[in-house]
Amino acid sequence: MYEQKTKETDNSVIEFIENVENLKKREDAYKLLDIFTEATGYEAKMWGPSIIGFGSYHYRYDSGHEGDAPLAGFSPRKAKISLYFATGDTERGALLNDLGKHTAAKACVYINKVADINVDVLAALINQSVQFLKERYPNH
Repeated sequence: MYEQKTKETDNSVIEFIENVENLKKREDAYKLLDIFTEATGYEAKMWGPSIIGFGSYHYRYDSGHEGDAPLAGFSPRKAKISLYFATGDTERGALLNDLGKHTAAKACVYINKVADINVDVLAALINQSVQFLKERYPNH
């Protein structure tokens, strides 16, 4: 049986951010905390040891694999800051074009610092991710 690794925990978000070694990354984490909280309307929760997530949804794939995940989130990692949005949303690409300096993977968008991006576009990405996931997984 598959055991989901990244689960919501009761760990302190503030304590986690305070333990981010790089001062600039810590400051950016606080900025992102404000942006994500305001955009989602959800309280920040730790997911696993290093992801700050907002809201949650329950997914079930055709393969039968299922679990819970945050509607949106971020993680101030050592190399870059990871931003987590919905996968499979066709409108994400258009918003990413206007985000600013970033690299994108299937589930993550990576930035070096908040100053490199347009925070209004980030808020739009967060809102769009939450809306997409609530429509796709309405029973959570």
